[in-house]
This record gives sequence, C-alpha cells and structure tokens, in this order.
Amino acid sequence: MLASQAANIMKGYSSRRLRMEFPHLKNLHEKSQLWAHSYYWGTTGNVSAQTVKRYIEECQG
Repeated sequence: MLASQAANIMKGYSSRRLRMEFPHLKNLHEKSQLWAHSYYWGTTGNVSAQTVKRYIEECQG
C-alpha cells in the first residue's frame, strides 16, 4: 500500500466517524471535505516535535 493510499483511508474513515459523532461538522464548510487534500507522511526520528508542529501549523494556512 502506498503512503498516499493509507493517508486517504485514514482521512476517509476519521471523517465519517467524526461526522457520525458530531453531526454539526456536516455544515461547517461549504465543501463536503472535512480534511485538506494534503498530508504528511514520514518519520520524525531526526526531527523535533516542535518542527513537526510548525510544519502542520503552516499547512493549515
């Protein structure tokens, strides 16, 4: 399985579960997607937690 496929599966599953548990999420955005199209996949062995956090925050715009 490719990393992109695994990310899409996890995002799809979590989106469905969150929308079932929190129905108001269905109306938060005009578009039907809960998650952004982008994803990050990698190890963090040589990267600090702060670097990962900064990367995620920058991707959220």
